[in-house]
Amino acid sequence: MRKTTLALTAGAALGISASAVGSDASDCDHVGFANVEWTGESLMTDTAAMLLEELGYETEVTSASVQISFESVASGDRDAFLGLWLPTQESMIRPYLDDGRAEKLVTNLEGAKYTLAVPQYVYDAGVTDFSDLKDHADRFSAEIYGLESGNDGNMIIEEMISDDAYGLSDWSLVESSEAAMLAQVRRATNREEWVVFLGWAPHPMNRNIEMEYLTGGEDYFGPDQGGASVHTLITDGYAEQCPNVGRFLEQFTVSVEERNEGEAYVMDDEMSNREAARALIESRPELLERWLDGVKTRDGDDDALEVVRDSLGV
Repeated sequence: MRKTTLALTAGAALGISASAVGSDASDCDHVGFANVEWTGESLMTDTAAMLLEELGYETEVTSASVQISFESVASGDRDAFLGLWLPTQESMIRPYLDDGRAEKLVTNLEGAKYTLAVPQYVYDAGVTDFSDLKDHADRFSAEIYGLESGNDGNMIIEEMISDDAYGLSDWSLVESSEAAMLAQVRRATNREEWVVFLGWAPHPMNRNIEMEYLTGGEDYFGPDQGGASVHTLITDGYAEQCPNVGRFLEQFTVSVEERNEGEAYVMDDEMSNREAARALIESRPELLERWLDGVKTRDGDDDALEVVRDSLGV
């Protein structure tokens, strides 16, 4: 991936209409993305960066924790972050929204899920609700497998333990990366050992692991078994400063099925993010029409869609 340095701040916020897109300011040549090293967020971020590069922009993707990603967008060090999960990250992002340094541009994914999960055989044995965990602490070694340090899901688990919610005061959180956590879950399921872990959808884990999401966690993970939506966060006013990029980002949304397919290319077929992006676009060429409607190249060419189609060969 082409990397460049970015330090960009923006002015007052303004919505982008489908009928009028102005020209980007001169300092919009470089687009900086904050990212977390989760499969779906990394895939979507690298796809957006790839397409913007095809349009003549330079991009930088910087990976960090969720909290640092929020801060980098709020401070203007990065322009956008595509992985704001709500409601689970509400308490983390609220200060930046309230002080006007960052804004939600668009909901880029509806129908997501994020909560605790167990293997199917554990669920079938009677662990179907958060309240069931305490009765089987020995089988689980009183451990819940989470993600990287500072992750919002980890913070929720730690809060549950601190509050003695569901009788979990004697339990502990095992922090790890996405890949390491899933490797541990696969080892456990291969041996039919009991394990409880942070699960989410869309993600290939939902078809590669026979698993079920627990009920009863509404007070911490929200209703509908952790039902969630994913949002694009931008520096306040960035869409006004860079309306062409802003329009692209506002239209850069996917369905659960589309993102599942893209993530499967990465996880199951071992493609790089950009290889997976190309495969997804080849499979669903209508995505480019949706994402690039009314978007121009950096030099103002109105045929941005054709430029990208020709470049990608789709």
